[in-house]
Amino acid sequence: MNKNNDNNKKPGVVRAAGMGVFTLAMINVAAIVSLRGLPAESVYGLSSAFYYLFAALFFLIPVSLVAAELTTGWPQKGGVFRWVGEAFGTRAGFLAIWLQWIQTTIWFPTVLTFAAVSIAFIGPNQSWDAALSSNSVYVLCIVLAVYWLATFLNFGGMRSSGVITKWGALLGTVIPAALLIVLGLAYWLLGNPIDISMNTADFIPDLSNFNNIVLAASIFLFYAGMEMSAVHVKDVQNPGRDYPAAIALAAIITVCIFVFGTLAIGFVIPGSQINLVQSLLVAYDKLFLWIGMPWLGNIMALFLAFGVLAQVVAWVGGPSKGLLQVGMAGYLPRVLQKRNRNGVQVGILILQGCIVTLLATLFVILPSVQTAYQIISQLTIILYLIMYILMFSAAIYLRHKEPAVKRTFRIPGGIFGMWLVAGVGLLSSLLAFCFSFIPPGQIPVGSPAVYVGILIVGALIFVAIPMVIYSMRKPDWADTQAKADFEPFGWEKQK
Repeated sequence: MNKNNDNNKKPGVVRAAGMGVFTLAMINVAAIVSLRGLPAESVYGLSSAFYYLFAALFFLIPVSLVAAELTTGWPQKGGVFRWVGEAFGTRAGFLAIWLQWIQTTIWFPTVLTFAAVSIAFIGPNQSWDAALSSNSVYVLCIVLAVYWLATFLNFGGMRSSGVITKWGALLGTVIPAALLIVLGLAYWLLGNPIDISMNTADFIPDLSNFNNIVLAASIFLFYAGMEMSAVHVKDVQNPGRDYPAAIALAAIITVCIFVFGTLAIGFVIPGSQINLVQSLLVAYDKLFLWIGMPWLGNIMALFLAFGVLAQVVAWVGGPSKGLLQVGMAGYLPRVLQKRNRNGVQVGILILQGCIVTLLATLFVILPSVQTAYQIISQLTIILYLIMYILMFSAAIYLRHKEPAVKRTFRIPGGIFGMWLVAGVGLLSSLLAFCFSFIPPGQIPVGSPAVYVGILIVGALIFVAIPMVIYSMRKPDWADTQAKADFEPFGWEKQK
């Protein structure tokens, strides 16, 4: 465009600007970055960096690129339900969006356990704090109190939850991550004794050891969720150029936070003393003591707890909205479509709360909080990976079945490019899925048979539920207006 055209713009008319690379990258970072899982990977020391890079290359990037192509090719309501349903039918599509929702529901007790630990560490005595955070009854009470508080905040819609989400993301994630990384690196670079080896020979782990692979499979879930932000690809100025650039930038920033944050914990806590639910707070305490400001540990614990509340508030009402859209088209009973005067899906939120309450009781039943944390975390991974397996398979199938559908963004390289990118993601998801059933050697989980049994039974139950609901659906489940607004699939139009 020449200068003359620019000068001829009418006064007061502002042209809509597309989303820039940096803005989209930050949206992606905000969607997937969390600090609570870092202690699990600090067990690996320097080799944790290998796993983060491996997972980014073979999972994060494939998820991002595949979701971008699918959302620009099929931007209608439904998200993953639309994509998988377009390829394999509505039964598979309903399973996919159910899994996207239910894995988040199961995830709540684990992230809220971290909140309970953060609240415990607000106290002045670290030994007493650690003992309190290991108390199952205390953890159960805090998990349920915070979760139901977040649920009731969502009943008021975005007006009541937006402020908490905004400030919680800043105070509970961005600032703590920056402090952890800066202090951790300073601690190491200034020559202080550290508890992990930084020998480059330790970067590549022993991949023949199953124990190294099993716990590392959890890193895949660190990068999960990018498909939810792929909807913004339609707002990018030049999708073919800017979206891959934003993904690359987001991947670099995310990997840096995870790698250096994990190493910072490993610098001050020996691998043999890592506790999945306490070590992040203990690392902050030690680093703040090192700089002569131990009182900051209590403040950081408060910030992290507030950050978890904000994260839960955002996620309580997030994926359930997509499930409501699909449900109102005739896939959920009327009772689960119930909304309040603010349009909030209270029927689904109440069901979600009941499931969270049931799962949270595992913290009392199982031998330790850490055991319950690991089991529920792995169940979350298993269910989410099933959804990703369906999504990657749908992307490959649709490139063959419906090649003429216009996609604003296409994975470059034609059919080969799609098979390469989606195939790598599919294979990685399948491997991670299988490894997720193997008990990790680094973390005590009680009886291995019970551990595996709970995972298998849990996975079967949560996969069977949507299949039962789908088979029971009735014509009067559909909301007339919602069904009219829900555009039919391509294969339905061809009938």
